Amino acid sequence: MYGRPLHLLFLLWSVLWALAVPVYSQTAQDEPLSGPDSHETGQGPHGHLFGDWGGERTRLLERGVSFDFQYVSDSLSNIKSEQIERFASWNRIRGTVDIDFGALIEQPGLYFHATALWQGGANLGTYLGLLTSPSGMSSADTCRLDSWWIEKRWLDERVTARVGQFAGQDVYGAQHYSASFIFEPMGYALGNLFTTFESFDPPSTPAVEVRVVPIHYLYVKSMVEAEDREPFAHNPTGLVPQFRGVPISISEIGFTPGKNAASVRAFDDVEGRKGYSGLYRFGASYNPGKFTAPPSATPRSGNYLLYWMASQALWRVDPKGAKGLDGTFAYDWSPANINRNNTMLTAGLRFNEPLPLRIHNTMSLGYVQNASSAKPARQPRSTTPTSARSTRSASTLASLSWSWSCWRERRSTKASRESPSGSTNCWKWPSRLPTDWMQRTRKESSTETSSRRTFS
Repeated sequence: MYGRPLHLLFLLWSVLWALAVPVYSQTAQDEPLSGPDSHETGQGPHGHLFGDWGGERTRLLERGVSFDFQYVSDSLSNIKSEQIERFASWNRIRGTVDIDFGALIEQPGLYFHATALWQGGANLGTYLGLLTSPSGMSSADTCRLDSWWIEKRWLDERVTARVGQFAGQDVYGAQHYSASFIFEPMGYALGNLFTTFESFDPPSTPAVEVRVVPIHYLYVKSMVEAEDREPFAHNPTGLVPQFRGVPISISEIGFTPGKNAASVRAFDDVEGRKGYSGLYRFGASYNPGKFTAPPSATPRSGNYLLYWMASQALWRVDPKGAKGLDGTFAYDWSPANINRNNTMLTAGLRFNEPLPLRIHNTMSLGYVQNASSAKPARQPRSTTPTSARSTRSASTLASLSWSWSCWRERRSTKASRESPSGSTNCWKWPSRLPTDWMQRTRKESSTETSSRRTFS
């Protein structure tokens, strides 16, 4: 019903891009609107394992072309639980290219972005039947094109639009401090965004987005994307855009004290932590499709989710520096008569540069509470087995982690999860991969370490 109109809208938007008259911008960012493949570590002389390739990277960058290869791994294991002890490791290799057509062919404000990946491993959260995944990367084994888009900016970057294939969760409901945390609701995006089938990476879907910055510290953005309830099955390579469901609409308004709203990206980086800047957001996602909420077998139209998020620099040793304490808080809500997991709360603290080292280092403390409604409803994420979904309930999780980076970043985390009955589920992981190993047991403790490398 919706597939053909959405397909036509996508084609019409692409034609408008081709016919658009270039408007010269007064300033230009070095990169397009960043997604999950952006880095916490900077791209300076030590930003890549193999350096500047004898100046070749610099020469390409002057022509507007930048590229990157990175390897990230999450490795976890449950120390003690009802399930058999198991070690799980999730690995990801990603390649990304960004093109600034202003430098390449004198078309200021026009950008292109594409990223592809290979990933595989074991998912510990699914294995243990958890609401809160211990890894923000785990999903399904795949080798595919993740996302691509063409982006145009006008009026000194106060108006930005893009069209292509990208995920809603990469930019709507995404945790601004995600680079400093590992487990999913804080290391990527709010977990309940799946209730409206908002797309996630790597199985992104066709989408269009417009962002407007009416005043210096305020932005408004909205996107429409194609729904796909089985994205890995319908588009295994990511090369053929799929229009299999209804159009999902997502909108967000953000207030950015201490920083120009036009420069704000979904995920922060080390360079952007200087000073007392903050980001306050309210967003909503709406899916007009059919949803069935047990015990009724009659489908009903429409489902939505609301979220509130705040990230703020709380204290700085130097008001213009990055060393100090940051805080973050997020809460989402969706109708309990449709969604079993209808609320989630996350909170965290991050201490930048706690150790007197010449390399970047952070220490982070995170907390997640995922509540279930009294009326059990379907869980949308297709990668979770029905048996595991039917036994999940409210949960809380706390995580303490510290990290440092030079050419490489390592993370260590101590974490525990407590179930409603009072039993504690724990796990241990080194690195960044999807894992299937959490379960219920009486008293458990575990540790996690994570390493991240950027190389090319």
